[in-house]
Amino acid sequence: MRHTFLSILILCITPCLAHGQVRTGIDVLEDNGFEQVRGKRIGLVTNPTGVDRYLNSTIDVLFNAPEVELIALFGPEHGVRGNAHAGEHVEGTARDARTGVPIFSLYGRTRLPSSEQFEGLDAIVYDIQDIGCRSYTYISTMGNVMKVAAMEDVEMIILDRPNPLGGLRVEGPGVDESLISFVGQYDIPYVYGLTCGELATLLNEEGMLKVKGRNGQDSTVRCRLTVVRMEGWTRDMTFDRTGLLWVPSSPHIPTTEAAYLYPATGILGELGVASTGIGYTLPFGMIAREGLDAELFAEKMNALHLPGLIFRPIYATPFYGSLKGRETGGVQIHISDFSSARLSEIQFYAMEVLASMDPDFDPLHQALPSRLEMFDKVTGSKQIREKFAVRYRFEDIYGLWYDFAENFRTLSKKYYLYPSND
Repeated sequence: MRHTFLSILILCITPCLAHGQVRTGIDVLEDNGFEQVRGKRIGLVTNPTGVDRYLNSTIDVLFNAPEVELIALFGPEHGVRGNAHAGEHVEGTARDARTGVPIFSLYGRTRLPSSEQFEGLDAIVYDIQDIGCRSYTYISTMGNVMKVAAMEDVEMIILDRPNPLGGLRVEGPGVDESLISFVGQYDIPYVYGLTCGELATLLNEEGMLKVKGRNGQDSTVRCRLTVVRMEGWTRDMTFDRTGLLWVPSSPHIPTTEAAYLYPATGILGELGVASTGIGYTLPFGMIAREGLDAELFAEKMNALHLPGLIFRPIYATPFYGSLKGRETGGVQIHISDFSSARLSEIQFYAMEVLASMDPDFDPLHQALPSRLEMFDKVTGSKQIREKFAVRYRFEDIYGLWYDFAENFRTLSKKYYLYPSND
């Protein structure tokens, strides 16, 4: 394949990327001569993270691939080109400026592709970098596409990518049936420890892809699934060890550090009672409130001796958001040992400390109903909120947080596509 100027520059200045440890699914597909899509009319679900190791867009790679006809593009939350904000609906049909291929939004009035949009497709390809956390909506889009692929008898091809958190970390409860939503579409842990290819296989084989029939009853579907596996990735490997370059997976995940910390503060952020760095320069990397004593908060957080974590006092004035222009005090979260840190606990321990510092801190009773509804949907369980709100002590929900996770870890092992180490 002819390389762009950018890819040649990357090849010259970073030879490790040419021979690097990890080849993602699109790299493997290029290397094998597009074996899995050759001779097929395909659709592509992607966004800016769909790139090969030289940062060539998967859109361009497949559009120019020999004996491959790319006839449709499908965009998740934030859009194919990544220019929409979190939660912003992307409506209508457009054409890709570079290739002229029609683009269909999967984050507008409907989040399911239509039968008409699948017309003429032999296969639908999925290439998006996920961050390994259930509430991040790309995996919900993936599942929806798998459902339609099953109903339309179109092959689903996953171009696999690393789970940035590695493949060993599993944390959090599943999702109660009453709380199924686009931020919690499957009964899997909050941090699920699988690549998107592994997760797709589990969803397919465990009967988690459900559609409503004409009688209003749910039925299970199963698609024809192909996973183009990575080469060189092992379960103990976080993204910074892959030799790959990070492309922002959404506007507030500009770095690998933000991806690591999303599960640490994302649930707390739903309550709107503290800044988690959104609107400042540390998205998901801090916990701060107006008028809070940063030094005391940091001292109390460090006194918990949470493994692999250090909390530094920080004062910050957000540039946008609900706390725009207001001085806040809090902590910046530093991960000193990723393997021992339990990320999703951090926000609950922070609420525990905040409640001890301020007897009026009671967001799980005082927050707006819409905020509490989102908190429940993201955690996946009303019991978490109800039990934690009694005393604001993480020990009261520890079993709820980890019992399901450990059972899921056992279940998911049979769907592992990659070893734990070399």
